[in-house]
Amino acid sequence: MLRIPFRVFMLFISCLPLLITSCSKDDTSGGEGEEPKGVGLPLISINTNGAVIVDEPKVNAKITVFEEDVISYEGDIAIEFRGASSQALFPKKSYGFETRDANNEDLDVPLLGFPEEEDWILNGPYSDKTLLRNVLIYDLSRNMNMYASRTKLVELNVNSSYQGVYVFMEKLKRDSQRIAIEKLNEAENSGEDLTGGYILKIDKVSGSNLGEGYNPQNSFNSSYAPPRGSSDKRIRFLYEYPKAEEITTAQKSYIETYINDFENALASDNFTDPTTGYAAYIDVNSFIDFFILNELSNNVDGYRLSTFMHKDKNGKLKMGPIWDFNLAFGNAGYCRGEATNVWTYKFNERCSDDFWLIPFWWERLLEDPSFVNQLKSRWTSLRANTLSENGIFSIVDAYTDQLSGIGALNRNFSTWDIIGEWIWPNNFVGNTYTEETNYFKNFISDRLTWLDSNINAL
Repeated sequence: MLRIPFRVFMLFISCLPLLITSCSKDDTSGGEGEEPKGVGLPLISINTNGAVIVDEPKVNAKITVFEEDVISYEGDIAIEFRGASSQALFPKKSYGFETRDANNEDLDVPLLGFPEEEDWILNGPYSDKTLLRNVLIYDLSRNMNMYASRTKLVELNVNSSYQGVYVFMEKLKRDSQRIAIEKLNEAENSGEDLTGGYILKIDKVSGSNLGEGYNPQNSFNSSYAPPRGSSDKRIRFLYEYPKAEEITTAQKSYIETYINDFENALASDNFTDPTTGYAAYIDVNSFIDFFILNELSNNVDGYRLSTFMHKDKNGKLKMGPIWDFNLAFGNAGYCRGEATNVWTYKFNERCSDDFWLIPFWWERLLEDPSFVNQLKSRWTSLRANTLSENGIFSIVDAYTDQLSGIGALNRNFSTWDIIGEWIWPNNFVGNTYTEETNYFKNFISDRLTWLDSNINAL
């Protein structure tokens, strides 16, 4: 008797309606009878037992993870929708979930080979029809020795309904294997303990705000208005760790004062002084790598949204980790997000009326010859290996070969029939998956060429 692996059976059942109709929107996937060219993706199956998933609170569910047709994990979780704009605009939802024990308490587990934790994300690329923008940039960041969320392409079933290709990833949080800063307890309010660790972000307000919008409970304001913005525009720093509901008054005062002192030093006439200027407050190398990744991708949200920074105990302020590049690499058709020949950090010149603008930091840093020389040196070094065109394309090709060879592209785009359709905020609409990835690669090639010339000309 023929034995069919349980994972394959489940995937077949979930995709049966797709097999009855046309399953091909992609001229790169194997034709009928072709042998798969890649290794199968993990399959994640979630069962809420009839509960409806919403955006807060999380609902209880069961998770089963299949790797190579074998169950590698099963257990309890609590799951919810996540995302701001994407949740409102796109039918393919992203999810956040926590692994739980039998008593419904948080449980650290090592899923899909990632270091153990209890907070996880299932990101559902939708307007990014390559499915790869976040995956690529996070790979590049880690290859530059700058932590970014670990990712793995998976396929997802929710309540026996096939949801497509997802990016399984780590949630950004303080952890020895994620953002590796010291734990800061509520009792630590003086001396050396008060110096860290902290995580801040520049972003939209979402989730539990401790009040309406931006407020003193969840954030503080920069003393400096963003360049070219109207007088009422502000840069706001949200408390990410310690959480807004847990950070103490003394801790708030310390990190706000630290950021204010850094900005004052950066804005001062002596800002280039290595002892009294900005370099006394920041890890310059992290700022340079953060700049390179946002400029490489012309991330239209870069520097102004989903922008994380952190400070360890007795340490300087570091930029990162990077986060949320679905609209990067030419995907956004507004504010020159599609352009390969503009500076991303000059967003405020193009879209000064936007609510979220870029701090003055980056323009000012590029006025320092020392910073510029370090940037040029780092760019030249990276272009010889990590950021070579061949190196980047080899990563993209490996993912696309895997997705097409196992039929995952067919299943995803038969479920979400959007190839050839404009989805906000697409600048380019390809008629095939290959056209989408060619546009992606052509953008990268043109961008690298432009940056080679313009970084050297700084």
